[in-house]
Amino acid sequence: MPHVLLSVFCPDRTGLISALAGRLFDLGANLGDTSFAVLGTAAEFTAICRIPAHIDAERLHDELAMLPELADARLTVSPFGLDAQGGPSARITHVVSVSGGDRPGLIARLSEVFTEFKANIVRMDAQTMPDARGSRYVTRFAVNIPPAGRDSCLNTVANTAEELGLSCQWEAAGSGAARA
Repeated sequence: MPHVLLSVFCPDRTGLISALAGRLFDLGANLGDTSFAVLGTAAEFTAICRIPAHIDAERLHDELAMLPELADARLTVSPFGLDAQGGPSARITHVVSVSGGDRPGLIARLSEVFTEFKANIVRMDAQTMPDARGSRYVTRFAVNIPPAGRDSCLNTVANTAEELGLSCQWEAAGSGAARA
């Protein structure tokens, strides 16, 4: 079965994931790595899908385009020519969360720290969350940090967050134990 990259960008609406996943299942497609996010009033859905040999990318596009939930969507389906299985650097070792006020350059500064320690950012999301004082900006990084520099990397991320007046927490993947 070949793999395709499916990308949907449209107004956010209830039932979007259900409609997409249901139609893909009905067509015999299998979702691999998938991500979904609400971005302002829009929604973005991206997935690697394994599709049956009798369905090509064009037919899959046409089948999905008929869904009412995808009205006004920018929909692309293209062959996925890379390996659908992530390599060793895609294995998440830690989840790091930085929160507080939004700061220009925040994501740039933190991602530079990860790069300095040869850590691979596997997933990242940032959003404004309501709290008792109004709102706070929360940025989460799911990262693969090489063992040799792990403690130094995490401490440098925490120090960088503190310099920006932000709080920082992390936990090792699968440990359930938060640290700061």
